[in-house]
Formats: sequence, structure tokens, C-alpha cells
Amino acid sequence: MIATLQWTTLAICALIAAARIPSTLRGENRSLFGIFALMTLAILLSIQEPYIVIDQALGGINLANLLLRFVIFGAIFFMGIRISRGFGAKDAYRLITGRTGVSVLVVISVVMVALFFMMGTSGSSAGLTGVVPTDPWNSALLEYYGAAGRAYPAYITLALLPAMVRAVASRLPVLIRVAAGLLGLGAVATGLSLSFPLIPPALGQIEFLINYTAVLCFVVGLALIWVARIVNVRTAQHRRTSTEM
Repeated sequence: MIATLQWTTLAICALIAAARIPSTLRGENRSLFGIFALMTLAILLSIQEPYIVIDQALGGINLANLLLRFVIFGAIFFMGIRISRGFGAKDAYRLITGRTGVSVLVVISVVMVALFFMMGTSGSSAGLTGVVPTDPWNSALLEYYGAAGRAYPAYITLALLPAMVRAVASRLPVLIRVAAGLLGLGAVATGLSLSFPLIPPALGQIEFLINYTAVLCFVVGLALIWVARIVNVRTAQHRRTSTEM
């Protein structure tokens, strides 16, 4: 089930990214293509088979996992800017790009890198699920490293959540409100990832479901905003043509 969810999510992300290529080549909304491309790479790095190939090329010490964390940071950062601007959420934009947001990113990144090189990470394993802690200290470092990797995405998405709630309750076009609802759901799912240390190992699949729910909500939500823009442009052109006739 998890493998099916992973490959399906990868296919959806890749297809949407590919669909954005013509517009990107015309210079339209290049940041949106970048977000989809980064999300596609993030999903690829979370799947065991491609992860092992990439990590072995990087030395087989799970550097691919550290790369994955920063790819996610990049995708969530640019997505936060895009959404906050699109919905006129100045408060969220300041929290993401202002001194507070930059400080949060720098501190979390430094802590995450330090934790990674302090713990034992030999043996390529997507999500570090195959890394066996050699002692309680290494096990604790592994938990802290995972928490640091989840903290920044949670910060960005929770900063966006109030704007998404306002958009859903507004009189914006239906597609935009549906998109805002999906983005809000993705933000909630990302926030829930902070509770992963409380989930018993026997229920570990819940973590995958939460993570991929968040990704799918973000990707589909952004895609709907893109579709809504196309519909709006075509409607305006149709009205203009009807008026001229």
C-alpha cells in the first residue's frame, strides 16, 4: 500500500511539473514549475529504490536523506512565498521571508546538519528506517534529527493556515476556495508530523499517510489555482470577444 502511494504521488507530481514546462519556457510562473519540480525530486528521494541509487553515488552514508530535507525546505519556502503573495497574506509573508523566518530556517538547518554528522548513518535506507541505532544516544540523535527536519515545513505551513481558512470562508471563485481548503489540509497534516515521536512503531504507516496526504494536498491545491487562473483568463477573453461582436 505504501509503495503504491509513493509511486502514485511521484507520478502525479511529475505529470503536473511536466504540464508546466510549456508555460515555463514562455516565462510564465516559473516559480510554480520550480515548486513542482522540487516536490517531484523530494518524492523520488523518499522511495527506497531510487534513494539507494542516489545515496550510493553520494557515498552510502545517507547523505541523500540530508539532501531530501533541504529539497523539502526549498519547496516549502517557495511554496509559502507563492501562496502568501497569491492570497494577499502579508502576515504569513513576513513570517516566512522576514527576520523571524530566516532565523528559524538558519537555526533549524544548522541543528539538523550537526545532528546528522553526530549520529551513525551507515547503510543507505530511505527515511533512515533501516538505520539501526547502536546505542540510546544514537537513537536520541536520530529522533532529534527527524524532528528538526519536520520543524521548518511545519513552521511555514502553519504560518499559511490562517490565510487558507480566510480564503475558504471568502467569496472567491469555487476553484480557489477548494484549492485553499486543500492547502489548509496539507498545512494541518504537516503540523501533525510534529507528533510522529508519539506514534508507536507498530503504527508507523500512519506517518507515511500523513506525509503523502500533505504532499498531495499541496500539489493538487497549487494545480487547482493554476487551473482557476486559466479558466479566469479564458472567461475574460470570451467576454471580450462577445462584447466586440
